[in-house]
Amino acid sequence: MSKTVKEMIIEDYQRRFEGVEGGVILQIRGMEALDNNVLRNELRKKSINITVLKNTLAKKAFADTDLEALFPALNGPAAIAYGAESPVEVAREIVEWAKKVKELELCAASIDGVYFEGEAGVKALAKYPTRDEAQGTVVTLLLSPYRNLVGAAKSPGSKLMGVVKSLEEKLEKGETVTKVG
Repeated sequence: MSKTVKEMIIEDYQRRFEGVEGGVILQIRGMEALDNNVLRNELRKKSINITVLKNTLAKKAFADTDLEALFPALNGPAAIAYGAESPVEVAREIVEWAKKVKELELCAASIDGVYFEGEAGVKALAKYPTRDEAQGTVVTLLLSPYRNLVGAAKSPGSKLMGVVKSLEEKLEKGETVTKVG
């Protein structure tokens, strides 16, 4: 392959993976063509793409990016799954597909420059919360004490309103109200 072609491939990788926070390295070697097409089409519906990589060129393109963490996994035939809202969603989908397609081999994953090695690493990343899920959890935790505070503040007021309501009903019925002492 000529130097010009290699440079074009590196530039293509740099454009394609610009801003990508992470992904999953997998091997699709040995997959039936039909399974491969079904896999790619179903993942594309979820905004997940798979690109077969030329390892040495990918390493040059990934240098100084979050994908640089994947260097240890770039040996032998490798492809990267990336896209969706986060690498966690990509990992979840790929793990599900690996259950259906036995030839799909999970090699590694990364998110924000953190490397997850092997199949166990990909499965571990798949169990992480997505950014939206994590933010929701944080907001819930932050609001929880305030809910308790509001509930406590409303509680004496509701008791007081119950007493006032009881007094009102007694007075409407013509009963006398005595001072409790």
